[in-house]
Amino acid sequence: MKTNNAQGRTVCIAITAYMIAKAVVNMFIGGISFGGIVSTFMSIGFAVLIGALMFTGLEYVNYGVAGILALGFLTHLPGNLFHITSNWFYLLEGFADVGCAVVLLILPSVKEHFTNKWSEAKDLFKV
Repeated sequence: MKTNNAQGRTVCIAITAYMIAKAVVNMFIGGISFGGIVSTFMSIGFAVLIGALMFTGLEYVNYGVAGILALGFLTHLPGNLFHITSNWFYLLEGFADVGCAVVLLILPSVKEHFTNKWSEAKDLFKV
């Protein structure tokens, strides 16, 4: 796998692990039901898909992932603030999402990782 910055790729793997752990923790907090398990597996699948995209280091993927994380934070922010006594954990989780988004956008090693051209995507996996 071609990478332009190994440390940046490691950070992306850590963000993926955070997103997977977040989905599992939310399942236990929200209660285990059939709908909750299905939702959790969808969240885990989405996190794995995003992680695979980030692992490639393709240009602009970091902006897309940062946007998804920030949008999730912004959509849940009003409810989390309105019910802060019962949703404080979700508010902290939202701030962690924003932290991950900021890391994806400003950390030099991560930005360097995302410099692979989309036209060269088929060559990324050659040894």
